Amino acid sequence: MPPKIEGTINSMIGEGSVFQGKFFVHGSFQIDGKFEGEIRTEEHLYVGETGKVKTEVIRAKKITVAGVVLGDIEALEEVRLLSTGRVLGNISAPQLTMEPGVVVKGNITITAGQKKDVDKLIEDSYNAGPAINFDSFFEEEKKKIAEIKSKEPLAK
Repeated sequence: MPPKIEGTINSMIGEGSVFQGKFFVHGSFQIDGKFEGEIRTEEHLYVGETGKVKTEVIRAKKITVAGVVLGDIEALEEVRLLSTGRVLGNISAPQLTMEPGVVVKGNITITAGQKKDVDKLIEDSYNAGPAINFDSFFEEEKKKIAEIKSKEPLAK
């Protein structure tokens, strides 16, 4: 299968091959076979259509999945899930691209490159808008209506 990574591939597990263990790659790495263990790469990890990965967590600068990943995915820059991609695990990255047809089960955290805690960032964004305390507003309106009614002459 031809490489799908721009630039140089430093290592590859070919279709029909099986690897079990720890693999730390200086550069880019393509998996078209079966891999079980720990993966770290400084650049791009590409899991091809025939690639199958089972791991605790994949960590790389960029990760593209066209095959199957059982485990969490953490990217420094981007995760791309191609139409044939299947992921059972959590995904965390500044940017995520998904094609139609992808199947994913897990939590997804997109940070947009923010260094701030994502929960706090979203809550602060929500709280920055106009605020309304409807209960307080409602109670004030009830008081106004009660005052108006108390000033009306009694009907005889």
